[in-house]
Amino acid sequence: MERFYIETWGCQMNELDSQRMAGQLMQQGLLPTRELKLADLILLNSCSVREKAAQKSYSRLGEYRLLKRERSNLRIGFCGCVAQQEGEQALRRNPDIDFVVGTGRVGEIGSVIERSRRGERVLAVGFPEERPYDFEAVSRDTVHKGMVTIIEGCDKRCTFCVVPNTRGPERCRPLAEILREVEHLIEYGFVEVELLGQTVNHWREPSPPLGSGRPLDFADLLNEVAVLPGLKRLRFVTSYPRDFTDGMVAAVAGHANISPYLHLPVQSGSNRVLRRMGRGYTVEEYLALVARLRAARDGLALSTDLIVGFPGETDEDFRRTLELVETVRFASVFAFKYSPRPNTAAIRLPAADEVPREVADERLQHVFTAQSVIQRELNEELVGRKFDLLVTGWSRRPGHQAGRTDCHRIVHFPVEGEPLRAGALTRIRTLDAYDHSLLGELVDGLA
Repeated sequence: MERFYIETWGCQMNELDSQRMAGQLMQQGLLPTRELKLADLILLNSCSVREKAAQKSYSRLGEYRLLKRERSNLRIGFCGCVAQQEGEQALRRNPDIDFVVGTGRVGEIGSVIERSRRGERVLAVGFPEERPYDFEAVSRDTVHKGMVTIIEGCDKRCTFCVVPNTRGPERCRPLAEILREVEHLIEYGFVEVELLGQTVNHWREPSPPLGSGRPLDFADLLNEVAVLPGLKRLRFVTSYPRDFTDGMVAAVAGHANISPYLHLPVQSGSNRVLRRMGRGYTVEEYLALVARLRAARDGLALSTDLIVGFPGETDEDFRRTLELVETVRFASVFAFKYSPRPNTAAIRLPAADEVPREVADERLQHVFTAQSVIQRELNEELVGRKFDLLVTGWSRRPGHQAGRTDCHRIVHFPVEGEPLRAGALTRIRTLDAYDHSLLGELVDGLA
């Protein structure tokens, strides 16, 4: 039996793409392996969000080449966002790559493998109108969370972002198909479902019936999915702040099984920087949305993305970002230094606007320091409370397992006797707080 190994970089969308490819390969009779040296087929599913993504990908592919010199029958596939971006150039740069598969052609990996077996070097990139998607063939590699793509691509043109180039234009899946996949996951035993999209709240019914009135939007989808029998937890990422409607706020408030955790990227606390980023909203509008959400849903935990060192960012601009962090008090922050990405508008900004790397490094550390204090304080407010915890597996703390609350906090708890299976729901009482997690103990029953 042939064996395959998939190395995945990047976001949840890439994780799900790898699960889709694994399922198709297993349908062809290949078996997965976690041992690179045992693989007959290696796939690198790449991410292009950060700087020098292509160089890092080619470096890793170069390491695979060494294995191919030892085993001439080994095949190497380059997949994901960098593969989509590089296309034919990847085949030219690395003669040991057998095929290149872009993000829009993941559903074709089976046919690509067949062509590769016949000795063809295959280039499969671009975004065809018809894209096969067999959700029953997805090899779900977690037992606690099932991911469902509801919209692919992005029609925004944020000046720093490469996603429209690597994921293509927005393309929504039909509501009926999404509901069937979620029902499939519930029947399979998943406790939590996560809806995915680069701009998940841009979902619209792609082909509404003629004369049906207002086309269904993301609020309608949430209301349909949340009431499916047996669905314990529902999450979604990533939402675009400008397009979070009152109907969506009402949906989050109206269903107890929609997680009180929301990822809402703001990117900067300066209106001037937001304009240069092309985000389409102001800090004031963002704060107003946060207020609406918190008024509608008690205990809402917010996370966000921040970019520091964007071209032209001044000390005053950065001070406003720190003020935003202090004002909103995010449950978690994913902060990065600006990375120039190919084919984005920001790389054409004047060189004089470039923020020195040492300044960007210092600003990033300021964000982390401020956020660590806030996270510790927010976690301390949760000490002594009881939560239903979704077990995710073993903790890094010896003798402990870990899981996530419905507000997405990580809780470690000691194992006494038989460990709980990943995917189980259990009741926990929190005992102590850290910057990024909590310590708890098991108690009887579920809420």
